[in-house]
Amino acid sequence: MTDTAVGSSLTTRFGTIRGVLFDIDDTLVDLEYAMTTALREVSEHLLPGLDQSGWDRFGRIFTHETTHYYDRYLAGELTFNDQRLLRGRAALGHFGVELSDGEESHRWLSAYSELQPALVRAFEDVLPLLDVLDAAGIPYGAVSNNVHDYQRAKLDSAGLERVGRLVGTDTVGAAKPEPAIYLEGVRLLGTSAQETLYVGDNRLLDAEGSTAAGLVGVWLNRAGETVPSFEGREVTSLSQLLD
Repeated sequence: MTDTAVGSSLTTRFGTIRGVLFDIDDTLVDLEYAMTTALREVSEHLLPGLDQSGWDRFGRIFTHETTHYYDRYLAGELTFNDQRLLRGRAALGHFGVELSDGEESHRWLSAYSELQPALVRAFEDVLPLLDVLDAAGIPYGAVSNNVHDYQRAKLDSAGLERVGRLVGTDTVGAAKPEPAIYLEGVRLLGTSAQETLYVGDNRLLDAEGSTAAGLVGVWLNRAGETVPSFEGREVTSLSQLLD
């Protein structure tokens, strides 16, 4: 990456910007790794003999195919632990295992909730980018579709205490893709929306949602997914933002 900063602005491949906002999960931190690793450890006794392809399928159901439960949490219909347990039950149920109510569910949920946070880690392209932003005097922060305190603890445990500005769903009572949540991040940076880069792994909520709110939205497509209908800004690594 080349530092092309002039004063409090920075030249990126998407134009000159004065601030950057990030999504957190699977953008700054590898939540999918933490989730799937913890899931396997706390569920192996329930699925003895499951092969690697089975575990891959198990993780895929939990992380990608049961997100409607998380949407219900965001809508206030479920608690955070409720949606987590329902997702676990769905994944186990795919393999014919029923997680019963009561003590068994409590043990499974408690074990997962204790293990998963310890496995959260920052992606390798995060700190080099933050170093460039710090050197250029560019303010940055994070906007997340989870509550502030939970995400604050997650960032800190992943070694990202320097991401000091953080907006959660409880900060303004809104969730992505509602414009208010992105614009609160802009307010905290002290920038204007049109000069603020927003980067996240969710094409709809992050790239398109922030763009609709007036920011410079970028899809962080780490997996290199092909979406012919998407005509917006896209990178496969944070290192590409300043190339």
